[in-house]
Amino acid sequence: MAPSTSSVITLTINGEKHTLPVDHRTTLLDALREQLDLTGTKKGCDQGQCGACTVLIDGRRAVSCLQLAVATEGREVTTIEGVAEGDELHPVQQAFLDLDGYQCGYCTPGQICSALAVLEEHAAGWPSAATADVRPEAGPPPLSPDEIRERMSGNLCRCGAYVSIVQAVARAAEARTAGTEEALA
Repeated sequence: MAPSTSSVITLTINGEKHTLPVDHRTTLLDALREQLDLTGTKKGCDQGQCGACTVLIDGRRAVSCLQLAVATEGREVTTIEGVAEGDELHPVQQAFLDLDGYQCGYCTPGQICSALAVLEEHAAGWPSAATADVRPEAGPPPLSPDEIRERMSGNLCRCGAYVSIVQAVARAAEARTAGTEEALA
């Protein structure tokens, strides 16, 4: 008897459980778009090179076109649809809107998901290739435009909105820092 090539899996997407049958070769991107109608995550290159399909898996960014849906069972997936709190945009989304961090908007969901991860990685002290001093005791480097560009380099914008994207990430980082300082006061 031949082994089965499909399974019924339960995915937790944006805090909601979804049970669906999938072929073992189905990518997370295709499951999101074709089976769950979560079309905010975009299919760009389908090779993991453009970042348009970036989502967060357990809080870390991943290109969903290279992630098998079956390998995501038991993990928390956040798509662009799960970023806002009801009608209130997340500060990263608001910064992209305020600073025109998009043109056609096709790459924007992946850019925003990456920006969310960038802010978490930076706050945790993770260095990037642009970080001058990578010693842990040095703490997080300033989130300079060079740091942001390096950390966001896995996401392409074919319209060339990079200047506004960097400004939007910087503004969201400032808002995050201000919010942290207010919480400590």
